[in-house]
Amino acid sequence: MTLALIDYQAGNLHSVENALRAAGCTDLLVTADPDVVARADRIVLPGVGAFGACAAALRAIPGMVDAMRARVMDHGTPFLGICVGMQLLAETGEELGTHAGLGWITGTVRRIDTAGSDAKVPHMGWNDVVPVADHPLIVAGEAYFLHSYAFDGASVVATTDHAGPVTAAVARDTIVGVQFHPEKSQRYGLAMLERFLAWKP
Repeated sequence: MTLALIDYQAGNLHSVENALRAAGCTDLLVTADPDVVARADRIVLPGVGAFGACAAALRAIPGMVDAMRARVMDHGTPFLGICVGMQLLAETGEELGTHAGLGWITGTVRRIDTAGSDAKVPHMGWNDVVPVADHPLIVAGEAYFLHSYAFDGASVVATTDHAGPVTAAVARDTIVGVQFHPEKSQRYGLAMLERFLAWKP
């Protein structure tokens, strides 16, 4: 089973790679080659930084978005988006302007609204992951978050609380996105990655 970890200069690749290997992935390719992605059995899209910059960096790799779309949307390859990699699944993001996402899941990424509370932005640290729909990869537990913007839209399967419900995970078909960082979430994160590696949707 080949897993493509997409390198578009917008993720903490080393930490994610180490976590995937610790979770049992033995055939992992860190790649910016769309041909590798087009043949992969699983795809992981990490992401750290601003939505627009990450979207632009991904689109700057010739053929990458098309390869991802064909592999995931047409062939049903399991896909995991992490942090901004999850946010990019949305139609648009509103960080530093309005930017187009991949549009795989209906929704918009907006700044977390903490008005009327003592909660700070960014949302940083350990917080509960609360499933709101059944999904084999997402279970109740505690994970590490670091973000100022959050997904607002369809296909939410888990939330966390930060001055109100904030999306922690989305899913549809063979696509899963998590706002938290599994690579920083110790046993909870490794167990989630293990489930992703074993997942047969």
